[in-house]
Amino acid sequence: MPVTRLAFLSLAFVPLAFPDTAFAARMLAPHRAVYDLTLDHASDRSGITGITGRMVYEFNGSACEGYTVTFRFVTKIDTGDTTKLTDQQTTTFEDADGKAFSFVTKSYLDQSLDKEIRGTANREAKGLKVKLEKPEQKHLNLGFAQFPTQHLIDLLDRADTGETFYQTSLFDGSDDADRAMTTTVVIGKKADERKNDPEAPALASLEKDKVWPVEIAYFDESKKGGEELPEYRISFKLHENGITRDLEMDYGDFSMRGKLVNLKLFDVKPGTCNK
Repeated sequence: MPVTRLAFLSLAFVPLAFPDTAFAARMLAPHRAVYDLTLDHASDRSGITGITGRMVYEFNGSACEGYTVTFRFVTKIDTGDTTKLTDQQTTTFEDADGKAFSFVTKSYLDQSLDKEIRGTANREAKGLKVKLEKPEQKHLNLGFAQFPTQHLIDLLDRADTGETFYQTSLFDGSDDADRAMTTTVVIGKKADERKNDPEAPALASLEKDKVWPVEIAYFDESKKGGEELPEYRISFKLHENGITRDLEMDYGDFSMRGKLVNLKLFDVKPGTCNK
């Protein structure tokens, strides 16, 4: 999700190898989360006068069977003279070891298909091998990177140990699926929520959870040198079971907020697993 930039580029990014045992150990909650989207701010340069929308994120799976995510992000963007309706629909699967990832994204503009990205990525000894099927067939060799669920589990494990800042790399199949992003992650102190939390009605049994405030900045790895700004930045509150809420998505010229309005926790299916 599919997140202003903090320029931590004075710190060198070091590619990492990610142990499979750490990836398999964390329990994440299968769930469906619905967020209402609103415009937070927009500069004159953006040309945007208003944004409304909805995001639906559904997460299923386990460390035994792998993880499936279905994601839909619909926005109505007003520019004063025109209104555009965008609709992004994404489905991904990440295997239980964090070694294989498949992705399909269809983007619609005013209800007409604008772009389709489809492919797979595999983590090998020297990095990622990406095979694209659409919009055209292509094979790519990328550096070391985590897939999205792996990236989330790593974040939770680091938060548990009290780590407050780190860098890593992420491949999620977004944009043209031809690059990984360097991410800088800032983790705040875990705390109780404030009173009169506007998202409390949607949380039910999770209302009293302590949460970490997290901020992630995303940098394009293909841009070398200089003091480049992040491509975008997200901040959110993170629960121990991987649920995120109180979202802010900052793209520089404009930003949006996402308020959790509905949350459904799915039953965890019993089964055997050797991991």
